[in-house]
Amino acid sequence: MNFDFSEDQKFLAGEARKFLENRCTTAHVREVLDDENKSHNEDVWNQVVEMGWLGTAIPEEYGGLGLGMLELCVIAEEMGRALAPVPFASTAYFFAEALKIAGSEDQKKDLLAKVASGEIVGCYAASEGPGNPDASKLSVSFDGSKVSGTKIPVTDGDIATHAIVLAKEGSGASLVLVDLTGDGVTRKPVQTLEPTRSHAEIKFDGAPGTRIGPAGQAADLNDAILNRAAVLLAFEQLGGADRCLEMATEFAKERFAFGRPIGGNQAIKHKLAEMYVKNQVARSNSYYGAWALSTDAAELPEAAAAARLASSDAFWFASKENIQTHGGMGFTWEVDCHLFYRRAKLLAVQAGAPKIWKEKLVSALERKNAA
Repeated sequence: MNFDFSEDQKFLAGEARKFLENRCTTAHVREVLDDENKSHNEDVWNQVVEMGWLGTAIPEEYGGLGLGMLELCVIAEEMGRALAPVPFASTAYFFAEALKIAGSEDQKKDLLAKVASGEIVGCYAASEGPGNPDASKLSVSFDGSKVSGTKIPVTDGDIATHAIVLAKEGSGASLVLVDLTGDGVTRKPVQTLEPTRSHAEIKFDGAPGTRIGPAGQAADLNDAILNRAAVLLAFEQLGGADRCLEMATEFAKERFAFGRPIGGNQAIKHKLAEMYVKNQVARSNSYYGAWALSTDAAELPEAAAAARLASSDAFWFASKENIQTHGGMGFTWEVDCHLFYRRAKLLAVQAGAPKIWKEKLVSALERKNAA
């Protein structure tokens, strides 16, 4: 079985990389990091919208490009490599995928076209603090027409125009679409280790909402959305991990100590080799996840969990060892190493921490073995 991307998909990846290398440099990332009033880089975001990437996996009948999930995976990898400081993941991986999975035909026709055009910036509001949200623990409630309660932290919740909220309804949970620019919504930015991907606390006080999907049946829908997002986030992490390895390798070749490149030292060689191995393990698992995602395979839960875990480990390790390879200067503000470390730590807990995904992987394997 061939898990590699096609020539067209590799071409798309190459063009995306060229675009981002010119239009989304670390200088653009630092513009957001250095300005506490900026939640994202608006110039980069507008150009991403113009490129049509938000509509990559949205079918043509709903106003998208209709390319598919594999194409979105290759774009996700390049976005991760560039540390793009934009609400792309929240809108394309979570909000749009939730609509595709659970939305009615009318909701898809109305909302997905606006996502593809950039008119809607979406977010997915499930978390209410540490732990894995489920119906028995949710405090945010939906009475059939209005949402009440607090969600925190919500990635890109301070700049999103719309949110899909996981809320308690009756004895179960439902997905609810809320216009964040409407009545009954209060938002407050939340400080994190990684300011270039903003987060917010969102308070709903009787905010008007429209149910997405069947009432009280959101537990399975939430798992499906997170599985899809996990694969796409894994590709972002993979892109970041590969870039860290490149940075470390380039520095090890150029930095001389005692008359020779530091890359000639065994300790540095071992760091680079272990980074490479972890990245390759992450790539293998991510490609497996991409296959399962694009074919809607029964193996998606285990593939998503494996991709998520391997890529989280690879990106964190690569970002850490990149700093170590750079030595004392790797810890300074001026060198870009810390930008990748920040993003690695953030993505490792977005959509659930590794502990949660380990439990998901074990559960998926147990169900498979019991079948």
